[in-house]
Amino acid sequence: MFSHEIHCQYYSQEDLLGAGCLDIRMAMQAAEEAIIAFDQGDVIFPDKIVQIFNDDTQERINCLPATFKTRKICGVKWVSVFPPNPVKHGIQNLSAVIILSEIEHGFPIAFMEGTLCSNVRVGSMGALAAKHLARQDAETIGFIGAGEQAKMHLIAMKTALPSLKRCFVAAKLPSEEAQFLKEMSPILSDMEIVACDSDLRRAVVDADVIVTATSAQAPLLKAGWIKPGAFYSHVGGWEDEFAVAKLCDKIVCDDWETVKHRTQTLSRIYQAGEMTDADIHADLVDVLMGRKPGRENNEERIYFNAVGLAYVDVAIAVAMYERASEAGMGQDLKIQHEMIFEHAHLKDWVRV
Repeated sequence: MFSHEIHCQYYSQEDLLGAGCLDIRMAMQAAEEAIIAFDQGDVIFPDKIVQIFNDDTQERINCLPATFKTRKICGVKWVSVFPPNPVKHGIQNLSAVIILSEIEHGFPIAFMEGTLCSNVRVGSMGALAAKHLARQDAETIGFIGAGEQAKMHLIAMKTALPSLKRCFVAAKLPSEEAQFLKEMSPILSDMEIVACDSDLRRAVVDADVIVTATSAQAPLLKAGWIKPGAFYSHVGGWEDEFAVAKLCDKIVCDDWETVKHRTQTLSRIYQAGEMTDADIHADLVDVLMGRKPGRENNEERIYFNAVGLAYVDVAIAVAMYERASEAGMGQDLKIQHEMIFEHAHLKDWVRV
């Protein structure tokens, strides 16, 4: 009799962290390879399924699948975004799980905590853009926002730009800035991290790299604060005034066709008729492939907007799975021992 057991590996967040999966270089490489694979037609990437439970707060759960045909791996990210959670319940606003399957037989190979992967993907995309679009001698980075995405972006930007020496952070509450310093200072002990007491201008006015990572839907970043040569990584939805994009010499997106139909700042400018396709310098893949130039001089202000591409999440999840598997982390998860009608005790279990 053939064995009909099906197993996969389960990886908690702690398993992944313990295996060294919070590795931005690994994630950047996986992201770049995925973007090029998609450009070459090697990725199946269906539309995501969005279930919004509250239009006002945008509480939602999304289902985002992707398949890498050459690697023969299919994955899906199941991610919940509940913006009121931190204030209302004192808990995180994003949580995710990821399932990976091989496509020779179609069986699952891994079930993983996905919040780490999701956050690493956001940071690594910003870092990948910075590698090509920021000044390589950048020394100062400024943050508006001090949450999980800001923290991940700091690690990512320091990885992409080792020259960074100083970090300024401004958040809605000084207590959030204090938590940022408490958590990030031990990780990046060679950086000076300065809390700005909610003074947004102070955080970014001298920054070579600017990151806005907030849940606010308001034009927080002002064009007058952005110095020549600055690279701006826009993480959230609507975080900067329209004049910021109009000031910048180049605008690069992870995927402009996706961005322009969303509710981010660039989307709003486009939908207001104040921006056209011609105003976008490039998608990131065009820079990676050499079809369009990245930074060309030290005076350019460059705007990067990543809407989020779930096939990159899947690619990074695969890299995490391989590393965690090699490290012997995780645990066996038995899906089934036998097929349904092979069970000797099925007659005792059926409800008729």
